[in-house]
Amino acid sequence: TVLPFDHALGLPDAFARRIARNTSTILLEESHLARVIDPAGGSWYVERLTDELAEAAWSFFQEIERAGGQAAALDSGLVSERIAATWAARSKDLARRKEPVTGVSEFPLLAERTVEREPFPAAPARGGLPVVRRDEAFEALRSRSDAHLAATGSRPRVFIAALGPAAVHTARVSFAANLFQAGGVEPVHEPVQVDASSVAAAFAASGADAACLCSSDALYAEQAAEVAAALVAAGARRVYLAGRPGAYDGVDEYVFAGCDAVAVLSSLLDRMGVA
Repeated sequence: TVLPFDHALGLPDAFARRIARNTSTILLEESHLARVIDPAGGSWYVERLTDELAEAAWSFFQEIERAGGQAAALDSGLVSERIAATWAARSKDLARRKEPVTGVSEFPLLAERTVEREPFPAAPARGGLPVVRRDEAFEALRSRSDAHLAATGSRPRVFIAALGPAAVHTARVSFAANLFQAGGVEPVHEPVQVDASSVAAAFAASGADAACLCSSDALYAEQAAEVAAALVAAGARRVYLAGRPGAYDGVDEYVFAGCDAVAVLSSLLDRMGVA
């Protein structure tokens, strides 16, 4: 089922409902999603994976039957425990952005306009299995940032301290900016920074509370400690470095592919006093 794009915000409007209906029709009639072939048919590798999936599913069905059927399995907590274990593992992948969500944990848009919808009518609590959304951890961070923006007129900011020429820092600048924006933290990047004093001056003028060093490992070895000390002296509450953890004096935390982005961003907002 294709849900309306604004379903998470409240009652979907007519446009969202129409797009959802049309999406199913387009997938069926124009993209021919129901007309499939089996190009991997007969492949030992694919057939073996299919067998393993079927065997695992059948084993769980048998476990449910031994528990007394689906209703009994639900009442006993068997189903909810399995779902909770799966969700716990998936939540880690989402937090570490191993399972990216476009527009949320990857390529977020801080300038997007908030869509207002009427709330769903109150419904009696019926228990059952919990409803979770894979976006919820990052959306909670964005909600904190949005509330801060509404109260103060600006979002929490992080200064991107790019060291060296663009060729050596661009990839990590993009990575860091993307990560911080996923938590509603606005990156401030001044491209001309030639030494520790100029970085500190640019930070002081940025209005940011934290900074993130971005460059190559070679330049980190030469400049990271000096620049971090200058940033702290200029008032940085927290100094991050885009790259794998290392022993750099003055660096408080590291951001890298596979780090727990939710934990990093939540801690940063806490330190900035963003409720």
